[in-house]
Amino acid sequence: MLVKFGGGVIGASGSMAGNVFSHNRFGRYIRARTKPVNPRSSRQSAARSVMQRLAEYWRLSTMSDAERAAWETYAAAINWQNALSETIHLTGFQMFIRTNARRLACGATIIEAGPTTLSLPGADPTLAIAGSEASGELSVTFDNTQDWANETGSYLAIYQGRPQSPTRNFFGGPYRYAGVIAGVTGTPPTSPQVVTAPYTLIKGQKIWTKASIVLLDGRCSDFSHAAPVSVGA
Repeated sequence: MLVKFGGGVIGASGSMAGNVFSHNRFGRYIRARTKPVNPRSSRQSAARSVMQRLAEYWRLSTMSDAERAAWETYAAAINWQNALSETIHLTGFQMFIRTNARRLACGATIIEAGPTTLSLPGADPTLAIAGSEASGELSVTFDNTQDWANETGSYLAIYQGRPQSPTRNFFGGPYRYAGVIAGVTGTPPTSPQVVTAPYTLIKGQKIWTKASIVLLDGRCSDFSHAAPVSVGA
């Protein structure tokens, strides 16, 4: 649990003594803590397996101390915000896991050397994602002049949330991996591209989607959220 003190407690995020402290766009709130059901689904087991594999890989002798130090340097240069909107920094190990978990989801190999460019890839302001009931696919519109699209070994990873009622105006997740668009040196993919939706699409339902850029040098962007849309015919 994170607690921020001022003239008393002015912010809290996390759980303590059966209570969960959090906030949303309407302000801060407290609710009773409930223990989530562990479904032990195939996707959950696969995600845990990836995390375990990468944690073990970090300790292998095939990775040099110089490569681990490069991840530490990269991580120290990237600012993040925690649940209290305070600036923090991940460790090199955490950044290695973040990058390579996303790379493995894209079908790429593990990258050992930490990035030498000390910044995150920029977002794509043109990102737009629509869904079709007939095809069961997501149509992804993007800027194919961006670096990822023009580099073999870089990717745009697509994620979708479970479809919601058309009257809903907010969605906080979770999201499920949908597919990937691969960059190609010299012949970038044309826009739009389609990926198979991870959930059944029904006309009129509302969907939220997001994407992350994964570059060949090991840098992964933060998630870019496309505007929510109603599923088409």
